[in-house]
Amino acid sequence: MARNISLKQAYWFLAACGALYITFISVLCTSWAQKHALYVHKLHTLWWHDLNKPEQFGFLKNQVRPLHITTPDGEVLYGWHVLPIAKYISNEDSLIAERNISAAQFTGSVGFDLLSKDPTSRLVINFHGNAGTVAQGWRTDAYRSLSSGAPDRIHVLAIDYRGFGLSTGTPDEQGLITDGIATVQWAIDVARIPPQRIVLVGQSLGTAVAAAVAEHFVRVSKVEFAGVVLIAPFSDMPTLLLTYSIKGLIPILSPLRPYPRLQRFFSGFLRDTWNTSSRIANLVRKSQKVNLHLIHSKDDFEISWKHSESLFYAAANATSTSGLSIKQIEAVKLRRDLHEGGWLESWNSDGMKKIGKQIVRYGGHNRITTYPCIARTVQQLFEP
Repeated sequence: MARNISLKQAYWFLAACGALYITFISVLCTSWAQKHALYVHKLHTLWWHDLNKPEQFGFLKNQVRPLHITTPDGEVLYGWHVLPIAKYISNEDSLIAERNISAAQFTGSVGFDLLSKDPTSRLVINFHGNAGTVAQGWRTDAYRSLSSGAPDRIHVLAIDYRGFGLSTGTPDEQGLITDGIATVQWAIDVARIPPQRIVLVGQSLGTAVAAAVAEHFVRVSKVEFAGVVLIAPFSDMPTLLLTYSIKGLIPILSPLRPYPRLQRFFSGFLRDTWNTSSRIANLVRKSQKVNLHLIHSKDDFEISWKHSESLFYAAANATSTSGLSIKQIEAVKLRRDLHEGGWLESWNSDGMKKIGKQIVRYGGHNRITTYPCIARTVQQLFEP
């Protein structure tokens, strides 16, 4: 009798879990829920942090200056310009003495002059992942790390997409791409930094933005950058959701793996598909001289490093007009074993189109952005 009761309880428990899961997935089919689940832009720490006081995050006085960038469709993006530490130290007196100015007045600041008037300055434009703001989690540590390869000249520009932090608007795929394009255009037109002195860096969701922005510029304007670095990228959103778990704990579509028709059914409701694989292939195809690097941690439990492997093959294949099989790529690519550090793979097409992939053994999904392998890659792109 007791055994039958236990079986019934187990049955109803599993049935309840199944019903909750189906309800959860059904809710995610709505546009509003998808937007909040994908971008998580309302989850942030603005309730107890003031982005206009970067010193709260360990920066020196006026080392970081807030700024505004207006997009073609009228949204106002909030961002940070981060001075490299050696450049700050050599101009410390004037920076400390500078009066407080608003984000809208950034172009009148000492920091802007140090960026725009120095012919040796280099600029990393950083596109962060979903959730939070420019100051969330490991992001502030990542900015410090990014300039460490050349602390006298590598500046960092980081923005919050529309709907994130103090930026106006509501996020969606085309909107975020527009934000990225506007940010790069600002760097070129307002800060007067030529593309060959700019490296685009994206992490997680930001890799999809960075890839789309780089592809746009080469396709529309034939503009190419010093390099593009994608940290923890994914091939496309439908593919990612088949294995993705929120924080590595809450699965999205993976429980439906035994039912591929159901997976395809629910995937069909996706509004924003973020097809990075096809955009990377087109970027490589349209470029005269591309330098693309994929960096992923093997212990990333949110986005598998296998996505970087897939993107590497897509990029390498795009260097050939006739196409290449995975077997052909495997036979020609170069590999370097870094032992506990992971491994490096590279594909060089006539010295003009360079594709790199680095898999590190440790770093997780977010902390990897602060690791020396990122700073090293950025520095090498600026000083080939």
